[in-house]
Amino acid sequence: MVDEANGHDGVVDFHHPYEPYPIQQDLMSALYNCIEQGNIGIFESPTGTGKSLSLLCGSLTWLRNHKRAAFANEPAAAEAEDEPDWMREHAVRARKQELLHRRDQLENRLNAVRERESKIRRGPEGGLPPAKRTKLESHSDHTDDYMLDDYNSEDDFDNKKTGKKAGDGLSSETRDLLKRLGLAPAEGEAGAVDEDEELKIFICSRTHSQLSQLVGELHRVNIPSAFPVEDDESKVNYPIEQVKQLSLGSRKNLCINKRVANLPSVSQINEQCQELQDSKTPADRRCQYLPNKDNETLAIDFKHYALSRIRDIEDLAELGSKIGICPYYASRPAISPAELVLLPYPLLLQKTAREALAISVKDHVVIIDEAHNLMDAILGIYTAEITMAQLNAARQQLMTYLAKFRTRLAGKNRVYVTQTVRLLDSLIASLSNIPQQGEGVLDDSALLAGKGVDQINIYKLLTYLQGSKLARKVHGYLVNQIAQDVGNKTSSGETKIVDQTPVLNTFQTFILTLTNPAKEGRFFYHKTADTHGTKLRYVLLDPSQHFHDIVSSARSVILCGGTMSPISDYRTQLFPYLPPSRIISLSCSHVIPASNLHVTTLSTGPGSIPFDFSFSNRSSPALLRALGEALLLLLSHIPDGVILFFPSYAYLDTVVAAWRPNLLPRISTLKPTFIDSRNANTEHLLREYSTTITSPAPGEGKGALLLSVIGGKLSEGINFSDRLGRCVIVVGMPWPNPNGAEWKARMEYIEDRARQASLAATGDASTTKSRLIGSGVGAKGYVPGEASRDFAENVCMRAVNQAIGRVIRHKGDWAGIVLVDRRYSRESVKSKLPGWIRGSLRGSEKGMGDVVEDMRAFYERRSQAGGD
Repeated sequence: MVDEANGHDGVVDFHHPYEPYPIQQDLMSALYNCIEQGNIGIFESPTGTGKSLSLLCGSLTWLRNHKRAAFANEPAAAEAEDEPDWMREHAVRARKQELLHRRDQLENRLNAVRERESKIRRGPEGGLPPAKRTKLESHSDHTDDYMLDDYNSEDDFDNKKTGKKAGDGLSSETRDLLKRLGLAPAEGEAGAVDEDEELKIFICSRTHSQLSQLVGELHRVNIPSAFPVEDDESKVNYPIEQVKQLSLGSRKNLCINKRVANLPSVSQINEQCQELQDSKTPADRRCQYLPNKDNETLAIDFKHYALSRIRDIEDLAELGSKIGICPYYASRPAISPAELVLLPYPLLLQKTAREALAISVKDHVVIIDEAHNLMDAILGIYTAEITMAQLNAARQQLMTYLAKFRTRLAGKNRVYVTQTVRLLDSLIASLSNIPQQGEGVLDDSALLAGKGVDQINIYKLLTYLQGSKLARKVHGYLVNQIAQDVGNKTSSGETKIVDQTPVLNTFQTFILTLTNPAKEGRFFYHKTADTHGTKLRYVLLDPSQHFHDIVSSARSVILCGGTMSPISDYRTQLFPYLPPSRIISLSCSHVIPASNLHVTTLSTGPGSIPFDFSFSNRSSPALLRALGEALLLLLSHIPDGVILFFPSYAYLDTVVAAWRPNLLPRISTLKPTFIDSRNANTEHLLREYSTTITSPAPGEGKGALLLSVIGGKLSEGINFSDRLGRCVIVVGMPWPNPNGAEWKARMEYIEDRARQASLAATGDASTTKSRLIGSGVGAKGYVPGEASRDFAENVCMRAVNQAIGRVIRHKGDWAGIVLVDRRYSRESVKSKLPGWIRGSLRGSEKGMGDVVEDMRAFYERRSQAGGD
């Protein structure tokens, strides 16, 4: 292969464990080239084409090659030009020897712990002392522990009495230890760790199960070391060196303190963890797994064991349990020397999460797998909501706390707690004043219309809430009071209703959205007949700003997925500020031969009834009958499993209700039929469907039909390979609800940004919005309504592409795809199908009879070819 990444003819060995397919070679080359040039990559590689291995081999080969080149060339550049050659050469040799020595030291430590791994697996009795168990709770009265510390300034949270700093919740003793171990966020030179900061690859995916699959593939990869065994160019030898890999997770995934890990919510786990490490928490109630002077050696051991072999997140939790040290905190020092870090979306995409884990992506490589979810993930992470019930509960909890401590609050504590109550009252009033049920947009000024609220500096209030830990103090006090049974019994012995859910944290998270620029998001309400269920929701509309921090810091950012088409949204929604030359895209073909896939659109049904499943027409009885009759014709020629996708659960219910009297029994005679629902047990449904196909009862063996929904639980992440999915049929197009308040706001935002981008391109900044709309003619390149329509169509087709990609999962797989709706015949729609599907698309103007005949011929050919 030509080494395009280095700009010269040469062979790059990607160290793929197998002979790679041409499309795998293309993906690895494009990935290597993109990273080398510091660009942004948007890559599509269909599921079943070995995408994960290609990502690992391509990126890790670049990493080791880059480090090898840096080792060979960069030291010489640091020497002064006026030094004699022999001095420069000596300095270069000395520096190389030092680097090799440091590398060897780390590798020797890792080799040593690999040899001791068997002892660790046998548990503490294998050589490690068991962690001392201490009680997590005490029933003595610790009421004063929940008193707010004196608060002097929102700009200075160093508390000289306790040695605590704002936001970390740790004593000075613990914080100093965490620094020495590399566990704390770096603070200039003080945060430095003993190992050099390795150039690394961050790979992010949506779920830990997807990351675990990557870990499984990593076991197959063997990459030569970046450094030679000997510093002798004539005898250079680059042996295979295990990748130093680390998996990161949240407290929910890594907490080994059972009394904390078993709490019902993530927020409660986080709060309890911080409570049990606070310096004011009595010693007998602190977490025994937190690093301290007594277990310092265990924390260091954990770091070396974590890097000594490839582990997923469950392996790390098990390792922490066996060593007796918190894996959530103890994994942090391993970040610096790691070469490959695997982490879920929230830990990378959320700035506060990166800061909490001391993750810096500066000059490193970021690869986001399963990136078709990326825009929605960013919007979801920065979206927040709170209900009237939560607001009332937060106020009740705060007032209960004040009843105990009001007379002891002074200075700014009194000021900011009063402001918190006022802000709660203002939000409650704004929701109470909504005149009727339904949903709509709320201006942030309406949320802040309460008495004196306009004088509140939200930034300072948030700084206070985070630094004073008011939410934790209030929650801790309530839990303590209930545990002590003080004042919580009525005369009849019944418990008083004092909600102890930590809702002040929810409130604190929500008001953070009040600091966002107005153009980035909107506030929405949803009012119900039950006032307590009324909801206030902040929705982020612009994902690019929150992603910008990563893009501007990283050397290269790669978005990759099995179904990325249509790709244009990623450019406009995530990288609107980048020149086109910096964005590289690649859409790989599939490894299956063209003869293994039959794709067709179906525009008309029996009796030439147009298949128009637009919202206004899709409930037509004649249309539903024609759909059922068409399905009967198709099923008579399709073997094994068939998946029928609908745009929504509501429409699935409508269709089933219309078919139930006559058509559904006929359909079930051809194939036993399984119907998905909002409340269905997915595992049970899939098991029954699969068993019917693969292990039919005597005399059966007709396969099965599964009715499901695009965007539902079965349309993503479920493999319908081989006999489980010989055909996927999509009915209609899953357009978002055009009348929803949130969707309308997003469309308006997209239109406005397209308009502004066009104005900026033409330099006509004086053109106003009203002039553009009023004339009906936008600035050059801008057509009113076009950007929002295109975006909506892209959202729709991305969901369709995810669903239809479920049936081809490996090189030998084969299936048919039928798109039932005349809108699929539009060129604008067909162009948004993945290239490998679009290339197998048959003529779109065929009638029902021709489509059925073509399908019959396809399955007959597959039967004659012996396809199973």
